[in-house]
Amino acid sequence: MTLLERFSPFVQWIRKLTGRAGAIVPVVRLEGVIAAGGRGNTINIARVEKVLARAFSFRHAPAVALLVNSPGGSPVQSKLIHDRIRALGEEKKKPVLVFCEDVAASGGYMIACAGDEIFCDPSSILGSIGVISASFGFTGAMDKLGVERRLRSAGDKKVLSDPFSEETEEQAARIERLMDRLHGHFIALVKKRRGDRLAEDEELFSGQIFTGDEAVDNGLADGIADVHTKLRERFGADVRARLMPVPKGGALSKLIGQGAASLMEELEARSVWSRYGL
Repeated sequence: MTLLERFSPFVQWIRKLTGRAGAIVPVVRLEGVIAAGGRGNTINIARVEKVLARAFSFRHAPAVALLVNSPGGSPVQSKLIHDRIRALGEEKKKPVLVFCEDVAASGGYMIACAGDEIFCDPSSILGSIGVISASFGFTGAMDKLGVERRLRSAGDKKVLSDPFSEETEEQAARIERLMDRLHGHFIALVKKRRGDRLAEDEELFSGQIFTGDEAVDNGLADGIADVHTKLRERFGADVRARLMPVPKGGALSKLIGQGAASLMEELEARSVWSRYGL
């Protein structure tokens, strides 16, 4: 707990005396590809849970606001962040207002669903409620180079997606099963959180993406608004937004990040963003 939070009642009393009694609303920006571990501009539960806890600890805050700008990533990390936001909101009895910026797609939209209300810009991209799996096959290149693949496993289902071996029909079916299960989990979460606000539209869960105004029409979002306008509208003209930054990689991470692993990580992140033209 910060000194400001500890002495919050006293600070509020001073503000009343000085005519500055506006509410403080903590604002957490969740931006980047969602991935376990990672360096730089990625988000995961380990990186965000402390800042979320601080945001919800503001005793007199009337709400907590989240800025979401993410093309998605790990379904598990997305769900962990979603669940942590919901747990804190219910524990502290604070409404959660989510504001989608450029993109809240796939896992980014899953996190947005932690909000009691979701707002966006007309040109935001929302949705992509689906699951994707992508890999490469190098068997042709290996044949041309005269490279022999030697792969052994204990357990006849241990090999699932080996880019250096031919994919079998049985392996493809197993991947499809996993993806269908993950997709079902995602759909159930959206239906639970959005409820009867959702339109009767088969496209909602097809992996389709929608502009912000379309998302409002089909129930994926509640309205068109930016964070400052909505907070003033909801809590008064003297409300103040307190940005709570999520920590990024430190100096050691940046130093390590000069290697090939970091380059591959950056390329992978760019490929995820590029799905939405960003």
